[in-house]
Amino acid sequence: MHAIAAASSAAQPGFWPYLAVFALMVLSFAGIPAIGAAVVGWASVLASQGTLNIVAVIVVALIGAEVGGIAGYGIGARWGRRLAEHPGRYQDRRQSLVAEGEKIFARWGWLAVFFISTIVCGMLKMRRRQFLVWNFIDAAVYVLAIGPAVYGAGKVSSGEQDWGSLGPLVAGLAIGAGCAVLVGRYYRKHRARRSPAGPVASPPHG
Repeated sequence: MHAIAAASSAAQPGFWPYLAVFALMVLSFAGIPAIGAAVVGWASVLASQGTLNIVAVIVVALIGAEVGGIAGYGIGARWGRRLAEHPGRYQDRRQSLVAEGEKIFARWGWLAVFFISTIVCGMLKMRRRQFLVWNFIDAAVYVLAIGPAVYGAGKVSSGEQDWGSLGPLVAGLAIGAGCAVLVGRYYRKHRARRSPAGPVASPPHG
């Protein structure tokens, strides 16, 4: 966050803020998820103030998220099990994260990509092609829900009440809400497919 703020303090920030967004999103999707929302939100606030371009912020954040996801998946697939089982202070916590990831994947199917680290996705040997698709969907929902909503909110808070301000705000909120609805439907269908069939009624005696 300090990297973005420092780079954007100049009158013409140029390339560096976008490079910071890209790098931080790579780190976020490679295994440090807590920083992703803050990065997209902060960059979108700067865009609402005219310091950055919101379209460029969204595109760069999406690319960074996909690159980070690929990196995290590769780390997990190649070294994940070794890292989880390596003796040390946090060995139990690492193993519990893997076990929790396995439970989430069994329960949610491919939607687990939304909830668990890409490193754990690699450790669970998810099919690479499907992972790339779902990671991109995850990144798109993440960025397109947060970015436009924060950008629009920043514009509205500065006194702009036109559709250039309200439109992105409504769109971001709609994307987030729509994703929640679709996730719920997918989960119900996935659970129904996994549920065992009811007992077969025995023929009547007589």
